[in-house]
Amino acid sequence: MNKAELYHQLAPEAWHEKGLSKLNQLICVLILLASLTAILETEPTLRAMAPGLFTALEAIFIGVFTLEYLLRLYAIGEDPRYRGVTGRIRYIFSFWALVDLLAILPFFLGFMSHNNAFLLRLLRLARILRLARLGRFSQAWSALASALKSRTHELLLSAGVAGLLLLFSSCCLYVVEAAAQPEAFGSVPRALWWSIATLTTVGYGDVTPITALGKFFAGITAVAGIGIIAMPTGILAAAFSDALQNKHSS
Repeated sequence: MNKAELYHQLAPEAWHEKGLSKLNQLICVLILLASLTAILETEPTLRAMAPGLFTALEAIFIGVFTLEYLLRLYAIGEDPRYRGVTGRIRYIFSFWALVDLLAILPFFLGFMSHNNAFLLRLLRLARILRLARLGRFSQAWSALASALKSRTHELLLSAGVAGLLLLFSSCCLYVVEAAAQPEAFGSVPRALWWSIATLTTVGYGDVTPITALGKFFAGITAVAGIGIIAMPTGILAAAFSDALQNKHSS
């Protein structure tokens, strides 16, 4: 397979047939399998049953992904934007190339973290981020990016309203509950945790108002939270639908 054929197989934008090339379909399957392996590896029971299996599988996945990364770097010269040494350097720092690189780095960094349990767990978890690589092969990601860009003002406005409501709720609960529950509502930052849990309708239940006024403001916050959280959801849904329709019509 020459460089031009390899480029058409690896670059989704260069594939003119419907769907993905066979090579990219295989890469997608390997990404899913590698992410599943990384998830299962976090279970101590499974690691104890097959201590060498996960290491061997990870080495295989890394070998394939590293080869894929090098092949992409080699074939990208077919794109006029990335020809020559400077073009390839520009490609290395492009978004999807950085995502590809981050997908293989945790394996090599793991050799330097055997004495640091926290860092080792973090690097294991970072392997799951390989799922982000699937965005290269999906139009949904570009549609989502287009939706976010087209509705930036509305989303910022809804975020600002949510922030004001959080601050107002925290201040009210601080005023009416601080004397009764100083540990939970003794300051605005402490009350802010309750406001976030309530506004997002999570309601952990570890902190609840006990005064009449506190319950009153808590009820207002809970009801308002339903509408506030629904605002960006509706904005994104409408923008995402418009972006997909524009892609299909173009």
